[in-house]
Amino acid sequence: MEQYRDDVEAANALAGKYAQLRQEIAKVIVGQEDTVHQLLMAVFCQAHCLLVGVPGLAKTLLVQTIANALDLKFNRIQFTPDLMPSDILGFETLDQERNFKFTQGAIFANIVLADEINRTPPKTQSALLEAMQEHAVTISGKRYKLDLPFFVLATQNPIEQEGTYPLPEAQLDRFMFNVFLDYPSLEAEKLIVKNTTTDNKPTVNKILNAEEIIAFQHLVRRVPVTDNVIDYAVRLVHKTRPNTENASKEANQYLEWGAGPRASQYLILGAKCHALLRGKYSPDIEDVKAVALPILRHRIVRNFKAEAEGKSVDALIQQIL
Repeated sequence: MEQYRDDVEAANALAGKYAQLRQEIAKVIVGQEDTVHQLLMAVFCQAHCLLVGVPGLAKTLLVQTIANALDLKFNRIQFTPDLMPSDILGFETLDQERNFKFTQGAIFANIVLADEINRTPPKTQSALLEAMQEHAVTISGKRYKLDLPFFVLATQNPIEQEGTYPLPEAQLDRFMFNVFLDYPSLEAEKLIVKNTTTDNKPTVNKILNAEEIIAFQHLVRRVPVTDNVIDYAVRLVHKTRPNTENASKEANQYLEWGAGPRASQYLILGAKCHALLRGKYSPDIEDVKAVALPILRHRIVRNFKAEAEGKSVDALIQQIL
């Protein structure tokens, strides 16, 4: 990072920029501190996010505001049962000179909001997931690279399940965080109503650009981690795997299967970023615990006994922690 003398200076700058980002986003989004924190962490970890919440909780506005503050190109894709892969990725057409010309799809942006991803068939879902993994799309045998940074935020409605295609576990695993967006508190909702029923629209200042974000993403990966923190993260993931050597009693009793190795990787990456945003230079076990819930909740599957006894995934993770 050319403008900073060393990684310590860069880490201090990231903590400062993060505080400014929170300030700018708060002009538009009231409350939802944890959600904003996790979304920004996913951006700095170069990962993707699944946002679960009922309609009308300003999911689109939240992502649009983050894109504005980060000075990034934003596209929203409304997923519907008739959406085709070419609608997302792009397609080739013949021009007047009979040459093939590629028309970019909505995926060609820095931040892509995949609204109600479970509304579209698996064929279209997997087209998006290839782009998430490879940061490129292949059309008619030709490979087109996506602009970096590239961040997908997919939303799901937890209530209405009729006519939906739930994401398979292997595809859910591609998302670093599964973030629950809850109803605002009484005071927060009063403030939302007060702010949104006038003509005054707050101006969101641009705090970072694409180049700076990519530099901070590399900084997060350079953060040193002690062996005991890695040991804790990997043991935690092993505890979620029923009928294995290191399984916890809760896993054996209530889980069908546990988290895979990608969870261990994301726990460490998330802990590194969490530490930096808190002004620390190296993560400890508390940082791993802080990111464990959103990283593990979509990677473990409850068995029939857990469902019958009303044991939620979050409660089981808390017990394992």
